[in-house]
Amino acid sequence: MDIAEEYVADNSSLKIFPYSEDNFAMWDEFLATAPMATFLQTRRYLSYHADRFQDVSLIIKDEKNRLVGLFPAAIDPSNSKRVVSHPGITYGGLLHTGSLRGANMLEAFKALRHYYASHGFEALRYKVVPNIYHQVPSADDLYALFRMGAVRYRCDLSCAIDLTNQPEPSLRRKRGLKKAQKNEIKVDFGFELAGHLWSVIEDNLAKRYGVQPVHSAKEIIHLYSLFPNNIEFIVGLYGTQILGGVVLFLSPQVVHAQYIASSPKGYQLGLLDAIFQICIDKAKDLGKRYFSFGISTENEGKYLNTSLYQFKSEFGASGVVHEFYEMNLRG
Repeated sequence: MDIAEEYVADNSSLKIFPYSEDNFAMWDEFLATAPMATFLQTRRYLSYHADRFQDVSLIIKDEKNRLVGLFPAAIDPSNSKRVVSHPGITYGGLLHTGSLRGANMLEAFKALRHYYASHGFEALRYKVVPNIYHQVPSADDLYALFRMGAVRYRCDLSCAIDLTNQPEPSLRRKRGLKKAQKNEIKVDFGFELAGHLWSVIEDNLAKRYGVQPVHSAKEIIHLYSLFPNNIEFIVGLYGTQILGGVVLFLSPQVVHAQYIASSPKGYQLGLLDAIFQICIDKAKDLGKRYFSFGISTENEGKYLNTSLYQFKSEFGASGVVHEFYEMNLRG
């Protein structure tokens, strides 16, 4: 369907348009004021791996042709009859600046269902934006999913520190920080450290989980070039040796640890305690509401890595869920 050709669902005042590259700038300008959006849903971010996915994102306008919503989506690489919002990012969601609330959100979901069903798709998987990223309460989509008969098929458990009401870290984490200080662990940050840190991250993931990072070193460096104000590299050094570090993703509400890695020697020296102390202080200085440690679940939420979750929670973090829903488009 051509971008100039609108689609109007039965009994709807909303118009649906498929995304095209002509809408690149408009998309990102709109997202800049959407209170549940982060840089992950921008076209600048999605474009770095656009060749991996067949994009089926949608633009939503009202009866006066005003832009009211965006829906980042692509065809599921494992099932050509299923749409995912979005398979290339942690969360997707139906994004708006306030127009799609209550009944309007429900109407938007009905229009999305009609659009995708009319193009032969049978199911839609929806990755909810976790509430800590909302600059204002924005959970109307959860109600609409319920009304549309969507089923929650996955739930991951993350944890985050509320920096406006931060609990004390545990005694174990305080001891870890003292150990790091005694061992003269130094913390440094900067883009030039990315390559050294990536070697540690790749080695850590391969040995502990037998996997590779979601992003390659080349990709993360490219992303940094696109988002220098949203991505930071923090490392811990013992002398001149980098033994671990984190990659931070910064959004309006949240500083999120996208990657966390330490060598065995780094664990022994209390490296991560020193790093996280700096990261948490940085998040406070930036005026963020939350510091997020990321998920501690595997196998689509069916397995909780209890030791990892405990380690993160001992910094004063508590539970945040990442929800995933599937909606039947044939009904």
